[in-house]
Amino acid sequence: MADITITINGIKCAAKEGESILNVARANDIFIPAICYLSCCSPTLACRLCIADVDGKRAYTCNAKAKDGQVVVTNTEEIEAERRAIMEVYAVNHPLECGVCNKSGECELQNYVLETKIQEQHYAINSTSKRVENWGLTRYDPSLCIVCERCVTVCKDKIGEAALKTVPRGDDAAVPKEYKDTMPKDAYAVWNKMQKSLIDKNRDENGNIIPCSDCGECSAVCPVGALTIADFHYTSNAWELKKIPAANPHSSDCSLIYYEVKQTSISDPKPKIYRVGSDKDFAPLSRAARFGYDFENKNAIKDKEALQDVVNFIKNDAGTILFNSFITNEEALILQKLKEKFSLKLVNEDAYVYQRFLKAMKKCSGHTLYKGTLESIRKSDFIVSIGSMLRYDAPNVGYAFNNALKINRAAALYCHPIGDKTVRNFSKNLLELNYKPGCEEPLLYLLLELFAPLSEIDDITSEYLQTFHIEEKKIADGQEVAVTTSKLWSMAGLEDKSAQIKAMKAGKSRFTLIIGEDVLTHPRWQNMAYIAGTLEHLANFEVVVIPTQTNTLGVSLICELDKYEEGKTLGYNRAGDMTMSAFGDGFDIPALNQQEGTFTNIDKRVVPTNAALAYNGYELNDVASALGVWAKNTIDYTHRLPTNAGFKEIAFDDLGVDFDNAGNDTRGYALEVQSTDISKTPNNFKDLALDADVVYQLNPISQFSVFTNRASRLNRKGALFASKEFIDAHNLFSGQNVKITSQNGAMLYLNIEEDKNITGEFAYLPTFDKMLNVYPFFEEYKFAPFTIEGVYNDE
Repeated sequence: MADITITINGIKCAAKEGESILNVARANDIFIPAICYLSCCSPTLACRLCIADVDGKRAYTCNAKAKDGQVVVTNTEEIEAERRAIMEVYAVNHPLECGVCNKSGECELQNYVLETKIQEQHYAINSTSKRVENWGLTRYDPSLCIVCERCVTVCKDKIGEAALKTVPRGDDAAVPKEYKDTMPKDAYAVWNKMQKSLIDKNRDENGNIIPCSDCGECSAVCPVGALTIADFHYTSNAWELKKIPAANPHSSDCSLIYYEVKQTSISDPKPKIYRVGSDKDFAPLSRAARFGYDFENKNAIKDKEALQDVVNFIKNDAGTILFNSFITNEEALILQKLKEKFSLKLVNEDAYVYQRFLKAMKKCSGHTLYKGTLESIRKSDFIVSIGSMLRYDAPNVGYAFNNALKINRAAALYCHPIGDKTVRNFSKNLLELNYKPGCEEPLLYLLLELFAPLSEIDDITSEYLQTFHIEEKKIADGQEVAVTTSKLWSMAGLEDKSAQIKAMKAGKSRFTLIIGEDVLTHPRWQNMAYIAGTLEHLANFEVVVIPTQTNTLGVSLICELDKYEEGKTLGYNRAGDMTMSAFGDGFDIPALNQQEGTFTNIDKRVVPTNAALAYNGYELNDVASALGVWAKNTIDYTHRLPTNAGFKEIAFDDLGVDFDNAGNDTRGYALEVQSTDISKTPNNFKDLALDADVVYQLNPISQFSVFTNRASRLNRKGALFASKEFIDAHNLFSGQNVKITSQNGAMLYLNIEEDKNITGEFAYLPTFDKMLNVYPFFEEYKFAPFTIEGVYNDE
């Protein structure tokens, strides 16, 4: 879109042609009231408060598009009177019990009543009884609902579930006829909508309630007290809570969150997290980010003898440190320094496979890191996702994917063996390709053939792709014609969709490729990294390689990782010969909600996180300091992160912590990405399709690790989760106890539980439950052959 200039209230504002005038105003710190609009969502025109004169004509700025030279006036006397009338309508029979309302102190209705200076009420209507609904973790009070439709819009345009809708309120909601002639037009339209509608759960064509992931985003965007977090209800006033900016500790979006904290009670002054807040416009949260906040290490103490035992173990006995990527950059750097000082092995399987993939990919992409970000996904008009169950693995990637389809009218390919009913309904412009497990490589080769200019692909690869071409006879318009197809389609277990994909990408100009963990762990990972790099280099794709844990990218850039352990092991939040743990089952260390530090997120940004709760034990920095790797505080390592990996010499206290009004993420800083030489081309394909019964490694929606499962609102028991098709095909029933056996003889007894969202004959094993050791079932790749049989009470 072209750069243009418009004038708002006499202020010249830079803008993009086609951008909404309201967004332009916000980006330039010009206030225009709006109680229904959300950034990055479609306008609903429900509140009509954003009215303005645009080139002398009345318009709604949430919907009106910026054009070069426009003159916008937002605050004439007539406009202000209209807004006051609208706010009077919103206040009609809205229970003015602000002192006992959950939203008091942060209610937009309160704020706008004050802003528009309402001092009297000209309208009234008989009040009716409206039953409060409990929707999982969310509570809906229709008597407080102003039908702004934010909840409906965010669920559809950002989250992608479309779990809510507006429905008729009933016959008791008739609007007095005398008001139709006396009310301003926009105020009457608002009245009519508010009095005749309410919000309800959405249903599919068969009358079934559409599944909801209980992310709580609807309550976050609600401007009044209609939608609230159920267990926060009547626990605290908003103004009593201290907001501590932090980053989502559970997944690599590291989305901006605010831990909202106050003392537990009068008798217990210890701080307690009452809820997690967010930036409703620019930082949507998953269920884990919003509700998985109480996983702290509560009972840690400073045990000097235990500290000395750990110090002695590292100094004299340890050969390997085992750890995961649910750590900060600063902790990763300390571990790297301990490796260097004591010649230790550093083993982190998650970051290892990610690190090797990036190293291989840069040999074909021409730069040290992938180009894409969540923002580039949102702004794309053609997206391909392969190797990830997005809504399970990386919800915020799924939000961006859906947002591009809804707002940008993008087209998309969603490629995964397991079908996702919700993703399938994101858009009519989405093609779901459920390939056979193990067939990520042929699918990537097909992308290379479909999207990269053949003239620019190296001769060897181009000739190799042609070896898969075959001619088939097909009937078109009553005539038999010869059609060239690729055997790669059938090898992947798919029908040839080349013609459909070519039609979908016609006229598209901004392409994104999302790479998931199935590709990173595949036996053919290296060649697929070469193909992904080639697609980024030659096919105009911005690639996003999803970091699989919170700080996988940071760890992979900071640490020299080893594939195999050696000697005795120190487990850092992992089991080892000696264990350091935030779970109270070893030498105590703080959980991530008790630490200051930084993460490196999926956007390649170094973002800060802050401690919400006190921690009374020793930290990794105390252990390192006792071993001669000294720093006063852990965050003293922030400005020492390796600049040769793209980090900057910026102190922790100098890092930004929020978004600006234009939606730019000002937290921390973006990594420096360097250019590299192209030194590799893709190799020959190897068929590794899995045709037997396979089990997949996956956590259910809202679970990412043992840390999320420790949170009280997310805690659940692990199971073998499966589709209805899988359960029926094996003559089982949901809730039944089953025995599963891996190829190498590993066995587990557990319950099987239906996941109603997935399709295809598939089952998956989670890693979030510490009581289930599922790792013997898998090598590196996330699919593995297995057998299953039902277990009955008499056995």
